[in-house]
Parts: sequence; C-alpha cells; structure tokens
Amino acid sequence: MNMPTEIQTIHDGDGKPAFVVLPYDLFMRRYVHNDGLIPQSVLSARIDGDSAIKAWRQYFGLSQAVMAEKLGISQPAFAQLENAKRPRRQSMQKVATALKIGIEQLAI
Repeated sequence: MNMPTEIQTIHDGDGKPAFVVLPYDLFMRRYVHNDGLIPQSVLSARIDGDSAIKAWRQYFGLSQAVMAEKLGISQPAFAQLENAKRPRRQSMQKVATALKIGIEQLAI
C-alpha cells in the first residue's frame, strides 16, 4: 500500500532515483542548521557590519515585519532589536527559536 509522504522521489528514464523533493521547512529542520554551522552569506554579512540577527534574517529571506510577527512584537521594536549593539540573551534566544537555529549561531 502506498502511503502519502512529504518526500517525493523523481526517477530518471531508467527508473533509478534521480532527485528528491521535500518541503522547504522539512529540509531546513533536518539538513541545514541542526549542525551549528554558519552559512558563508551570514559570515560575509557580519564582516560587512550587519548584526547577527540581521544577517540570519536576510539569509532566510524574511522581512523585519515577518520577524516581528514571529516574535510577537512591532516592526519598529524588531528593527531596534536587530540594530542593538548588545541584545539581551533572552531576546537572542527568542530570535534563535523563531529562526530554528541555535543561540550559539547568533553569537558570531
């Protein structure tokens, strides 16, 4: 019996698996940021002077308004948090949780 699954396999002309298609959220949860690594684009943004929060937000392609909504705060409040020189640890933890990354990944 075939059961529905989130992951789909695309076969080539010979019937061999060629590609796997999976929902983006599942990909991010399983394969990207669970290992504590930091993407090159995030590091580059930090070197260019962006805050870690801004660098990660942009990496995920999120607007300040979307991040503010995830955190339950206003967009101006998020902008202030994003540009803070030394955000509170509690705020950093909330951002990390919203982005589904480890807080240590924001401490770069």
